[in-house]
Amino acid sequence: MSKKEARQYTPEEKTKIALEALREELTISQISSKYGVHPTQINNWKKQALESMVSGFKDKRKGKDPGDGNLVGELYQQIGQLTVERDWLKKKSALFGRV
Repeated sequence: MSKKEARQYTPEEKTKIALEALREELTISQISSKYGVHPTQINNWKKQALESMVSGFKDKRKGKDPGDGNLVGELYQQIGQLTVERDWLKKKSALFGRV
C-alpha cells in the first residue's frame, strides 16, 4: 500500500488562493476543485489572511518599547541642565564684555 504524500503549498500559492476566496467570485467548492485544495484548508487560509490584514493596520505607536519613556525623561533632564549651563555662561560672559 502506497501512502499519498501531502502537497506543500508556497506562501505565494496560499496567498493567491486565499485572495480568490476573499473576492468571493467563485464558491469555495469551485476554488477547491480548481486548485485541488480541501475546502476546509481554503477557509483556514482565508481566516489567516484576514487576521494578518487586521494586524497590519493596528496602531504601531502602542507597541513602543517601555524603556523609551525612561530615555525621553533622561533626555529632557539633560536638555534642562544644558539650558541652565548655557544661561549661566551667558551671564558670566556679559560680565567680561563678551556677548
